[in-house]
Amino acid sequence: MELRGSSVLLTGATGGIGHAIARHLHGAGASLLLTGRRTDVLEPLAAEVGGRATAVDLADREAVDRLLDEAGEVDILVANAALPASGDILSFTPTEIDRALEVNLRAPVILSRVLGERMAMRGRGHIVLISSLSGKSGQASSSIYSATKFGLRGFGQGLRGDLGPRGVGVSTVFPGFIRDAGMFHESGTKLPKGVGTSSPEDVAAAVVKAITADKGEIDVAPAGIRMGTAFAQLAPATSARVAKRLGSDKIAKELASGQADKR
Repeated sequence: MELRGSSVLLTGATGGIGHAIARHLHGAGASLLLTGRRTDVLEPLAAEVGGRATAVDLADREAVDRLLDEAGEVDILVANAALPASGDILSFTPTEIDRALEVNLRAPVILSRVLGERMAMRGRGHIVLISSLSGKSGQASSSIYSATKFGLRGFGQGLRGDLGPRGVGVSTVFPGFIRDAGMFHESGTKLPKGVGTSSPEDVAAAVVKAITADKGEIDVAPAGIRMGTAFAQLAPATSARVAKRLGSDKIAKELASGQADKR
């Protein structure tokens, strides 16, 4: 998919990772419709990249419908918006669970369904779903977040099969721990020595690569993290025991505490 001259709908543009993605897409020649909940953050970014901004709460189904009307026939969807949803399952209210499912999973599915049909009718387009390595391996205090991110992986794989023959590419991007911006950074969580991180620009570069090279899945993490995730998929019980010895419980508690007000 050629980015130059393409129109892009980017959700979750108010966060630092969203900013990086917007700038990379703009640099590649795309025109942008940016969404998020904070107009005061969206509008300066839209001015910087020469795009449009519209404030949308993806937990509101009517707002999602309005966004689809406003978006029209975009060439590319980058579904980046998400809520942290970290913490012990017993600490969540049903309302908090519903909100996480709406923003992290339902909204990307509905946006992909409607915009994907419009792309298929034109025989071109691309959809990028921003998941997480937590969508490949679930740990303590990640049950809700992992449920949504695992869901995106399965949806992305199936969607690629549905839309690929119609000329529409589908990619899923899996970031690990991201420094300087995003949920992990904002939580203030400290990682054990030797656990590597990636930058928002690394995620943005992966999004551009996913679109231009039509990659089905891309991990964004240092080699050690990627290897650990692969091992967790092969031997989840053993991996969980090893992770606990390395301090995963402490990291999980810090994440949950630092993100509790964003559920």
